[in-house]
This record gives sequence, structure tokens and C-alpha cells, in this order.
Amino acid sequence: MDKLIINGGKPLAGTVTISGAKNSAVALIPAALLADGPVVIENLPRIQDVDIYHELLREMGADVLFEEDWMEIDGRLMKLMLMPNGRIKKLRASYYLWGALLAKFGEAQVGLPGGCDLGPRPVDLHIKGFEAMGAEVENKNGVMTIRAKRGRLQGARIYLDLVSVGATINIMLAASKADGVTIIENAAREPEIVDVATLLNNMGANIKGAGTDVIRVQGVERLRGCRHTIIPDRIEAGTYMIAAAATNGNVLVENVIPKHLESLTAKLREIGAQVMEMDDCIQVMGRDSYRSIDVKTSPYPGFPTDLQQPITTLLTLAKGSSIVTDNIYSSRFRHVDELRRMGATLKVEGRSAVIEGGSKLNGAKVVASDLRAGAALFIAGLATSGTTELEGLEHIDRGYENLVGKLQTLGADVIRVGLQHTESPQR
Repeated sequence: MDKLIINGGKPLAGTVTISGAKNSAVALIPAALLADGPVVIENLPRIQDVDIYHELLREMGADVLFEEDWMEIDGRLMKLMLMPNGRIKKLRASYYLWGALLAKFGEAQVGLPGGCDLGPRPVDLHIKGFEAMGAEVENKNGVMTIRAKRGRLQGARIYLDLVSVGATINIMLAASKADGVTIIENAAREPEIVDVATLLNNMGANIKGAGTDVIRVQGVERLRGCRHTIIPDRIEAGTYMIAAAATNGNVLVENVIPKHLESLTAKLREIGAQVMEMDDCIQVMGRDSYRSIDVKTSPYPGFPTDLQQPITTLLTLAKGSSIVTDNIYSSRFRHVDELRRMGATLKVEGRSAVIEGGSKLNGAKVVASDLRAGAALFIAGLATSGTTELEGLEHIDRGYENLVGKLQTLGADVIRVGLQHTESPQR
């Protein structure tokens, strides 16, 4: 297995360019299958999840061309087929195939999603939406079979009991070709939802209200091909912003939408880092010491759960007591034990990590248990004065394009070693 060797203690400095949003890409690719013609998606991140989708679509009979940072998808020759576990189990966002295939064929048979283990991932909100639109749902041996009773879904009013990005997008996909109007109430407002709605509308869908808590979808008969550019990845951007602060660095993060990062920017300023926002970039300048703060994750525009683990690392360096509470995922604290190995003083109490900051971090052998835990640990490795060996890179590969190359460009002393080398070369 591959691992990162990080010789820490070097302030990050320079410019890093952010890739397209992972959490958009994994929904936009299934959405493209609904078109009666080729769809070109640009600014695609070259990450493991996108590579797996590429393989899945080809297996399903779609005509797919994948070059550098763009993919052309033509789903006209696709056939409805059983998509059991296998590669599906490697993808958390494979459930977007449910909504896409339901809209395209009136039926879907797809294995339950995989991805990072962050505790329970109930799909009941997805199922509730499909059933409200007239689908029958059966879960047998880990395969979800969903069929529209009349061959085509019917528009409905759907209230989501919890704000859910996945359920909002999945219902939006399914409703785009349903008969009549679907109204999603208490919808998630994340920028990635707006990105998916933008693609669908460019394809000829009729979606209004994306980015608010009420989305209205008027179903249409046909969707056409188009060209779409993915928004920048706010979580990747936030990770480099936190890394800059943790290493007392000076980093310009370019190709971003600053508004998408307002909650993180506010917290970095609160601990004492200097953050400057420009049109499409953000500069972060760290300092020798930071103030302790409390952080609570919540749906957008609140502080994102995907940055909870990275900012926990940063707060181990801040003087005083900090509390980080994750209101989205109850089990997203598996990085805590690994940070302890590196000398941090913190503990988990329910949904919160209680941090006694100011401890000096030391290099150690650590393992990433999930994607953002990996981000927390490579930030910790960069902030130490010793050598850190980080394993579990299969998780990091799911969400960070060209990680080693980008870190090296910023002056980090980091290399990837092992028998398997899947990361794209530095561009």
C-alpha cells in the first residue's frame, strides 16, 4: 500500500489552484445520462470517485470520453442493467444513479452506496421522495430495486424531515422528467445543488429555487446535450486554507468562489489568521499562535462537516480549550486517536471533540480512516517538526487531485512511496 512521507515544519508558501468540486462531479456525471445527446462536463477533478464513475458508465453502455479535466458522456445507447455491489461499494454517491436511472428508464437496480464510513447514512429520505412520486422500493440482499408504478414518476410535494444534500439532488434528478410538478421543501442549499440544477436547466429541465429551501421542478419530456463547467471545490480550497494557517504559511488559493467559504474564513479570522478575499482567490497568512474557539457544523451556509476534521487539527495548535461539534455525522471523529499519537490533547464527548490546545505535534505513523480524516492528518504532518508516515491513501485519493504535486509546489517536503501509485502527475 502507498503512504505519504511528510517532513514537517516548513511553512507553506505560494499559489495553489483549486480543482472542480468533487461533491458536484459525483452528481453531475449521473445527471448527464438523462440527455438525448452528448454532455460535456469541464473542470472535472481527476480523483478516484470520478475514475470509478467512468468505468461504471462504460459498463452500463454509455459512450464516454475522458480526457484530462473533461468528460463527454452520451447515454443514448445505455441499457437498463443490474448494478450490484463491486465498484458501487467504493462510491458513497452511487445513490445518484437511483434518481438518474428512475428518470431515464422508470426503474433502477443499484447496490447500496459505499465510500467513507462516517456512521449511519440513512437513505430513507431518498426513498420517501421516490415513493411520494409513485415508485415502489425494495431492498433485497443489499440491492435497491426502485420502479415507477406507472412507468414514469409523478410530480409530488415532498418535505424533507432533515436537510439532506443527497436526497435533495436525487429527488431533483428523478423529478426532472416526471409528469407534473415536484416541490421539495426543506431542501438543502449547498452550492453543489445549484451546480447540478444549472446543468439540468442547461439540458432543458425546468428547475427553480435551487439554493433556497424550496425547489420547484416542472418535469419535461426530453433533455438535450450541453456543455457545463463545474464550480471550484470549496472543501479542497478550505483544506489548503487551513493547512496554510497550521504551518504559519502564506498561501494564495486561486480558482475559488469566496462566498462559498465565508464560514471558514470567519473562523480563521476568529483564531487570529489573516485572510484576504479577492474576486476569485483567497490569501491566508498564518501566525505563530492562535486563539481557541468553538466550531459547530451545520448545513450550508453554516460550517461544513467536511472541514470539521481539518480544523480540529488546527485547533490543537491554538492556546486554550476549543470544542468542535459535528451536527451532521455522529461518528466523524476517528482522526482523534491518530492526532493523539502525534501528541495532541483531545477527547471525544458525544458529538464533540474537546481540545486542549497548545501541545506540540510530533511526527508519527498514522492511518487515515476516511477522506477528511486523511486531510486532517496530512495537515498535522505538515505542522510538525518531525517525520510523519500517513497510510490509508485510498481514502485521500477519493477527493484530492494531485495532492503531492500541489503540496510540493507550496514548498512542502512530502513524497508518496509504495507499490501502487495512482496519483496524476503534477501539471
